[in-house]
Amino acid sequence: MAQQEYTEDNIQSLDWKEHIRLRPGMYIGKLGDGSQPDDGIYVLLKEVIDNSIDEYVMGHGSVIEIEIKEGEVRVRDFGRGIPLGKVVDCVSKMNTGGKYDNRAFQKSVGLNGVGTKAVNALSDHFTVTAYRDGKMKRATFNEGHLDHESKITKSGQSANGTEIVFTPDGKVFKNYRFRPDLVERRLWNYAYLNAGLKLKFNGKRIVSKNGLLDLLENRTQNEVIRYPIIHLSDDDIELALTHGNHYGEQYHSFVNGQYTTQGGTHLTAFREGIVKAVRDFYGKNYDAKDIRASIIAAISVRVEDPVFESQTKTKLGSVHMGPDRATITTFVGNFIKKHLNDFLHKKPEVAEKLKARIQQSERERKEIAGIKKLANERAKKASVHNKKLRDCRIHLTTKRAKLEDQYASTIFITEGDSASGSITKARDVQSQAVFSLRGKPLNCFGLTKKIVYQNEELNLLQHALNIEDGLEGLRYNRVVIATDADVDGMHIRLLLLTFFLQFFPDLVREEHLYILDTPLFRVRDKRQTFYCYNEAERLAAIDALKGKAEITRFKGLGEISPDEFGDFIGKNIRLEKVLLLEDTNIEDVLAYYMGKNTMQRQEFIIENLKVEIDQVDELSTKVAEEAEAMV
Repeated sequence: MAQQEYTEDNIQSLDWKEHIRLRPGMYIGKLGDGSQPDDGIYVLLKEVIDNSIDEYVMGHGSVIEIEIKEGEVRVRDFGRGIPLGKVVDCVSKMNTGGKYDNRAFQKSVGLNGVGTKAVNALSDHFTVTAYRDGKMKRATFNEGHLDHESKITKSGQSANGTEIVFTPDGKVFKNYRFRPDLVERRLWNYAYLNAGLKLKFNGKRIVSKNGLLDLLENRTQNEVIRYPIIHLSDDDIELALTHGNHYGEQYHSFVNGQYTTQGGTHLTAFREGIVKAVRDFYGKNYDAKDIRASIIAAISVRVEDPVFESQTKTKLGSVHMGPDRATITTFVGNFIKKHLNDFLHKKPEVAEKLKARIQQSERERKEIAGIKKLANERAKKASVHNKKLRDCRIHLTTKRAKLEDQYASTIFITEGDSASGSITKARDVQSQAVFSLRGKPLNCFGLTKKIVYQNEELNLLQHALNIEDGLEGLRYNRVVIATDADVDGMHIRLLLLTFFLQFFPDLVREEHLYILDTPLFRVRDKRQTFYCYNEAERLAAIDALKGKAEITRFKGLGEISPDEFGDFIGKNIRLEKVLLLEDTNIEDVLAYYMGKNTMQRQEFIIENLKVEIDQVDELSTKVAEEAEAMV
């Protein structure tokens, strides 16, 4: 191999906007098209609103207006407004901002001076206007380039504040669309964390009076809870908790108004603090699993100089807080120990119900202890030579592996030997594993967790994932259901979804579960080949070839050769994330789809069958027109 020269010409310096546009993932995470709540366009919106929230937290401006129309976003707050002489610098000069000065912003999320710069650089159009004491200044940018900077003039507005208008760049965010429901959900989180703040979204008023108590009441409105929600707060910390009847643990954690979807040190401290406080109050060494089983809780902390593990601020790192600069573990633990203890003494009826829930969990755990021991012994023997699992080399839990390699770890759950064979031959052995099902798994709806240990296949699956005792040991970042796109494949998909939602809902809540999208058609001639995932793509491919095309309909994954499959599970992989909305009642959903044949489901099928017949008629017309054109 010829050696490449390495000279001064190879060294490049990028300005701030070029670097952001070249490596947007470093600043906003993934790009996406707006269909998922963590897509980049929502991060842009968050970065702008965060600045307005910080103003409110510091006591300036109780109203924030948000408008989104045809892809353009407008955010207007009524805080102090950016100092007029620094308007351009604050949105276009890296490491510039007021949040480095703790006198001006004491407990802010945006501490690194990057947020609005990233929004500016990744926007087709970006305008910032600052209003202060009857004067204003405006600057307009295009892809981070300054187009126009006004002079300081009279504003004609009596209210101070900042207004930012931006349109995400369509060259960066392909075919994006803001989903109002995802925006509104994010805004409600802001409202819950800032009681009294008034948010106006496209004319709709969003406000919370009771903070995290309102959040948990909203999240549990469709669930049966075991006792009234416990709501505790003090300087820089607020929490709410109760217990339900579901499996797993459900948490909502926040730092300085930022939703830390991946938790962090504050959530770890909260989980540990609850266990210690409960043991101290009842004077009994309850198992931590029994205390936290089916818990539903929220915690919010405000700290100076928070350390996050990424620019998108989804996981809190090491931090000290409080007047004595204690570790967050000590601070949260001491708060829970004192305030939860006081609450339970004042509310003995709640204390009794909490104790009853813990004891019920303890009984259930002991009832299946014998079955669990035998099942785990079988699983241990099977793991020595587990024909169902073709494992990969790097896992989510692999120490010293690069973070991106850990996040790339994926397991495909397939049906039958032919499908698993194709994926196994095509996969990347470094990061992709395959688990092969023997056939249709058991319908778990309405069954207890005992069945997971009694059913060998389900037990082996939970051991392959290492989720028996929670998600701390989860071996794969992405758990992908890969079934055929026929009736049997869809049925297996539903059965697997039921298994995870029934016994491991945290896996879904923390967005580790996906559906693999594979092509339905191959359309080709001697020069070109198109793989089509739906009917519209098939028709477009036929049109693009402009002649007699060979069309293959893939009936199952086993019909796709390993050479072809490599592209479908490689860099061009199409995955549909399984999302569980906060207010979803899992029991109701499973009862509707997987329970006995209810009248509601019959009515739904009959009603929607009419739509399908209409679509078939439309498709038949298109096929007839194509055939006529070919003749």
